[in-house]
Amino acid sequence: MVRKLSTILATAVVASAAFAVPAKAQDSVYVPLFTYRTGPFSGSGIPIANGMRDYLTMLNERDGGIGGAKLILEECETGYDTKKGVECYEAVKGKKPVMVNPWSTGITLPLIPRAAVDKIPILSMAYGLSASADGDTFPWIFNPPNTYWDGLSMIIKYIGEQEGGLDKLKGKKIGYIYLDAGFGREPLPLFDQLSRDLGFELKLYPVPADSMQNQSSQWLSVRRDRPDYMVMYGWGALNPTAVKEAAKINFPMEKFISIWWPGDDDLRSAGAGGKGFKTLNWHAVGTDFPALQDIQKLVVDKGLSQAQKNSVGEVLYNRGVYNSMLIAEGIRNAQKITGKTAVTGEDVRRGLETLDLNEARLKELGLEGFAGPIKLTCADHNGHRPAFMQQWDGEKWVKISEPIEPMADRVKPLLEAAAKDYAEKSTGWPKRTEPCDKQS
Repeated sequence: MVRKLSTILATAVVASAAFAVPAKAQDSVYVPLFTYRTGPFSGSGIPIANGMRDYLTMLNERDGGIGGAKLILEECETGYDTKKGVECYEAVKGKKPVMVNPWSTGITLPLIPRAAVDKIPILSMAYGLSASADGDTFPWIFNPPNTYWDGLSMIIKYIGEQEGGLDKLKGKKIGYIYLDAGFGREPLPLFDQLSRDLGFELKLYPVPADSMQNQSSQWLSVRRDRPDYMVMYGWGALNPTAVKEAAKINFPMEKFISIWWPGDDDLRSAGAGGKGFKTLNWHAVGTDFPALQDIQKLVVDKGLSQAQKNSVGEVLYNRGVYNSMLIAEGIRNAQKITGKTAVTGEDVRRGLETLDLNEARLKELGLEGFAGPIKLTCADHNGHRPAFMQQWDGEKWVKISEPIEPMADRVKPLLEAAAKDYAEKSTGWPKRTEPCDKQS
């Protein structure tokens, strides 16, 4: 009899524990982080991963999460490999993530068709498919605050300013060195169009992923071709190698301009030859912001971060912080819209479509002056915000320009055409479940 009673009690305990799990889940949201801390792209991936995770960890430590929901964070190592990235997605989608951050254009592209089916928003912040800025066509994909096409248009606009006007680019030669993958090939349609419209000659120098640290042939071609400017879309080991090779052939570093991905370590490893190199950026560097100071105090100083203390505030670390700010605000908006604490991916999609990070909200977040305001809508999943040019002074990044607006008149028609073309070529491409002008 005693043994039977013990069995009944044990069964009751197990049953009560089983019923306790959903109750706990109601007070949490699951946020997987696709990262790459190993391999030839880890030099770029590690600081991004640290900034991204540390901001969300800070919210857990300081606020208990977001709106009463604890953030459940889990990293999945992709090695910047598309196959592994898709495997990560398949591994996490059953856990009901509120959002997925692929952190690779190559991984983002095969996830785009999956997002609507699985009702999981994809945040490809300033990377991925530029056309996915069109929320009408891509209701589950978000790529704020700029597309790669916006970025290229800003670089060409900046080069035009250096020459005295866009009309002065006629007859010039612009070289393009890039990772020969989805990321590096993404801006090519716009680059080709701009070269025809503005009359400059475009020279291409693709770098295969397995040759990022051996670019001697590309830079021998650069020395032969003598372009007036060089533009780079690089990542991982490609970036410091390109800067070193450019210095070896005495290419004028102030005319070597990159999209927004080179980090502090990329330029440090290039040595003195990297001084003068330029990149686009849209947010501040440094830790002179209350939110960054809370990260330092509540996460880094407590040993809850993988980041080195002196890396907090560097450009790619802060890029990860910006990314997680978008994640957090999407979740917070979803809670406001639905009245729920434990929101779903479908809720967070609506939260992102109502994102309005104005100056007052940035101040509330402890990020006043960290970045410019950004507002997303049902139709615009990007914002197409301006960026500024920064230059490496041999030790740190220095802002050297006022905000540069994208060439909307040239970019928008191409983006709209590309979005339409993508949908038409994708059999059974799903339409929005609600029209933008009727969405609540």
